[in-house]
Amino acid sequence: MKNRVEDRLRLLATDPFAPPLQTHRFKGKLSGVWSCSIAYDCRIIFNFIENTESEEDDIFLINIGSHDEVYYVMNQGRSIRLFLVDGTSNGLLTAEIMNWTGHVLTGPRSKLSELIQRPECSRTGIYFLIGPASEKDMRPIVYIGETGDVATRLKQHNRLEEKGGKDFWEKVCLVTSKDENLTKSHVKYLESHLIKTATDIGRCNLANGTGHSYSSLPESDRADMSFFMDQIRIVLPVLGLDFLRERPSLAIPSIPANSTEVETSPRFVTEVKKSSIKAKGQEIDGEFIVLKGSLASAEWHGTDHSYQYLHQQLCNDDVLVPADNNLRQFSTDYAFSSPSAAAAVVTGGTVNGRKKWRLEEDIRQTYSDWQDQQVSVAADTAIRTI
Repeated sequence: MKNRVEDRLRLLATDPFAPPLQTHRFKGKLSGVWSCSIAYDCRIIFNFIENTESEEDDIFLINIGSHDEVYYVMNQGRSIRLFLVDGTSNGLLTAEIMNWTGHVLTGPRSKLSELIQRPECSRTGIYFLIGPASEKDMRPIVYIGETGDVATRLKQHNRLEEKGGKDFWEKVCLVTSKDENLTKSHVKYLESHLIKTATDIGRCNLANGTGHSYSSLPESDRADMSFFMDQIRIVLPVLGLDFLRERPSLAIPSIPANSTEVETSPRFVTEVKKSSIKAKGQEIDGEFIVLKGSLASAEWHGTDHSYQYLHQQLCNDDVLVPADNNLRQFSTDYAFSSPSAAAAVVTGGTVNGRKKWRLEEDIRQTYSDWQDQQVSVAADTAIRTI
């Protein structure tokens, strides 16, 4: 088996999608993680890490073992420890993940004088300044920075705009290391990749301007920082900061036809026949995705609503592009927070998405009917296991 593992690792390094490997990417809780086969009951779990120097992806090994071993470990829950520093829900908050060296501290700008007195603020780290969304753009404003002295940098950002500060932010989140092993090179690398990730995901308006590339790290350090960044992206959404959370997508680019992928939910359709509007969607990881190629109204026809600004934002961002018959078309899969948000953008007015979306395979069933069935099945299963 040792020789077979070595052979498979060499093949993985030279051709990750070679047919014998049966390489495929997970969805759901393991979204973004890859697996390939060594033998009937032996798997390699890995991820791709961007290497900006070679312009090729490095492979970061996560686990090797039997099917049950690797999938059990990968599917286990995570323990996140939250601590209310001053005992109030709107004060300073720390967060840590078991077996991770990172330490997260967050709080409102109004608590800045207390925050900068904490020992974390004298360390090297990454920080995020977060401002509210505007009426016409539902995405928050975010600035991502790095520094060898967080307290000094935050004091600079707290100045008025005309004095070199930043006015927009209302909340700050900083990430340091409990063992203080993060170096200036580490945080420069993290800053560069976090800016790129936030830009690619598009859940926020970045206040950084043009991002910069930094890759001057040894290969082993790049792997460590990739893991560190993955943990940041796990813990921040728990704190209500979603701007680094991956948008679920059904489209997996650059994967050969011999790769396999498992469908995780049924598809839904909605139509406005008089306008020739037809859209398809699917629910993944708690978000409702409207699929690329779906048609939508070119204009908002309903009453004023936040969804009206979302419709306009998607037009401005070229997610909705001009199509025939004075309609708009989705240029990519797009994840909405709910079926109603998706249906509103598609139809150009506020509607009940739970009724508007219907199962593609049986249009008599609404999204609401389908969800009720899922809840009933889950409840019955829970009763039988008691």
